[in-house]
Order: sequence, then structure tokens, then C-alpha cells
Amino acid sequence: MGRIVAIDYGKKRCGIAATDVLRIVPGALVTLAPAEVIDFLKDYLGREQVDRIIVGEALQDDGTPSDSMRYITPFVNRLKKVFLNVSVELYSERYTSVLAHKAILESGIGKAQRRQNKALVDRVSATILLQSYLSSHQYKANNESQ
Repeated sequence: MGRIVAIDYGKKRCGIAATDVLRIVPGALVTLAPAEVIDFLKDYLGREQVDRIIVGEALQDDGTPSDSMRYITPFVNRLKKVFLNVSVELYSERYTSVLAHKAILESGIGKAQRRQNKALVDRVSATILLQSYLSSHQYKANNESQ
């Protein structure tokens, strides 16, 4: 069983998180510029077995795609072309940034440090996205077994 990687894609920065080998615990990996993500993933997949890449799907409150999808869709298509043996899927990222900000506030990190480290929000958002994905699939598996 391979890891699952999640990407919170942004025009300026992309947060990346991955599960442990048992797919139980998600953890933040890195924040990169969008142009660096493919090379990072090539290196990471060269060292780690990865079965699935989840990319945050940016939706508006009414469920329609947000403007960010015009950048996310081509990125997902490129991932599918580069990583032929890895499943690539979109998963709703709704409110992950809000939850990330809240988690960082609750962690006690000071205001000045939060302003300087915007990359932290992206990593935490990717981790929250991955946790949400794992929880959703665990819920589905539990209900199917009943």
C-alpha cells in the first residue's frame, strides 16, 4: 500500500502533505512555488511508494467551480500525464484555508510569525485536505461493511 499525497494548489504557493505508509496519519511536507511541484513529486515518488495524489478542488459556496479552477485543472491534467501509474483526483478543499488559519491561531504562533510564514498556512491546508479525504473514505468504507 502506497502513500496518499495531497496538494493545496495556489497561484503563488502549493502546500503538500502525505500520509504515513499505513495511510493513517497525514503530515505536512513542504510548501513550493507551483513551478517546483512536478520536480518535487518526481523526486518524492522516486523515494516513496505513492498510489494516489489528491488535489484540492476549489469550489464556491454554491458548489460551482471558483476562478482558481482555471489554474488547477491544467495542473491536474499535467499530473495525470507525468505520473501515469498514480491515481490523480480532485477533492473539495472548501474551507481548508479557514480551518488552517484557525488551527495556526490556536497553536499559539504569534501574529508577526504568522504574517512572515504564509507558507505554513499552505502546508496546514494540504494536511487538512488530506485528513478530510481520509476521514471521508474511512466513513464510506465503514458504511459499506455494515
